Amino acid sequence: MQPASFGVSTHAGFAASPVDQAAVAAMAASGAPEPAPKTRLPPMARRGRGATTNPKPRFDTLASEPFDDGWSTLQDIADLPPLPTTLTRDASKSVISWNTSPDLGFDRAVNPYRGCEHGCVYCYARPTHAYLGYSPGLDFETRLVFKPDVAALLEKELRKPGYVPRPMALGSNTDPYQPVERTLKLTRSVLEVLEKFGHPLSIVTKSAGVLRDLDILQRLAARGLVRVWLSVTTLDNELARRMEPRAATPARRLAAVTALAQAGIPAGVLAAPMIPGLNDAELEKILAAAARAGARHAGYVLLRLPHELRQMFEAWLQTHYPDRAKHVLALIRETRAGALNDARFHERFAGEGPYANLLSQRFERAARQHGLAERTELETRHFAAPRDTSETTQQLVLL
Repeated sequence: MQPASFGVSTHAGFAASPVDQAAVAAMAASGAPEPAPKTRLPPMARRGRGATTNPKPRFDTLASEPFDDGWSTLQDIADLPPLPTTLTRDASKSVISWNTSPDLGFDRAVNPYRGCEHGCVYCYARPTHAYLGYSPGLDFETRLVFKPDVAALLEKELRKPGYVPRPMALGSNTDPYQPVERTLKLTRSVLEVLEKFGHPLSIVTKSAGVLRDLDILQRLAARGLVRVWLSVTTLDNELARRMEPRAATPARRLAAVTALAQAGIPAGVLAAPMIPGLNDAELEKILAAAARAGARHAGYVLLRLPHELRQMFEAWLQTHYPDRAKHVLALIRETRAGALNDARFHERFAGEGPYANLLSQRFERAARQHGLAERTELETRHFAAPRDTSETTQQLVLL
């Protein structure tokens, strides 16, 4: 697999800034930057990418599709080199996203990045890229949006009068430790702010890159402020390579769990998503491996396929597992009342019906067997806004 190359661009709704140049310089350290593509990527599988299609965003009123004009142009497209990763600056004025979902264990989250280079084909966050005018397919894993001011904006929001601390989720939408974090370090800047405020947080990632912030995480853990989850979808390297082409190998994720546990940081494993007929038979093996690695808690989520993800996942199955595609889709429908997705609260993560109920029972039994049922609450009593030493504040004090 060739290393990804990077470029930084601007887009309607996003603004350019000097930070963009800093991002380009950072990317240049690991690979020569390339300009961002000016048209939507062709709907064809590419080496090192998860999606095999690039469907138009559901909000687009116009659509186009490749057409062979007799000059073998489609073959020329198929022979193009691996797609580069591009970066676009997000000019959002706030960074905390709030929810009232009864299915989630948190009501607030911070996501330094939109889009994710890990390229997990099943990712439920893919359809959110349509809000930016990008495709949930290949665009999602190649056209990343980053928030250079995420730390400053987060601090501003935490200082608001009446703010009540509860656990902040990192990784609720896209992975906070995807490859670009190695150079931009936006997730680390968020951790620094949360540590300064004594704010509790939880992290979900598929990357061993979380260990780069072990120093901060240890200090947070000593105050009961952090919990880290590693998502382990399969122990089969070949399946992982096809489903999650740029994520860490299953072995590296489990090794990260061990390193976190040895450092005194509460770590858990999410067997997610469980895909009927594809990886669900591994559930007990994943939990057993998690316990051996030092995990203290575990969870699972049944696959859900909202919006464009339905056609994308079906196309991926036909490409990689054509012999079982029909069976897998039939099992998913069995757990989703005959559809490929069920957005109802209390049903969307666990599903319904005999197959889903059996999966739930298997998880509960394995979690108890391996001692992965621990539940600890994160501390909120340490939260306090530190003295604001910014120049603007000091000037107002003098006035």
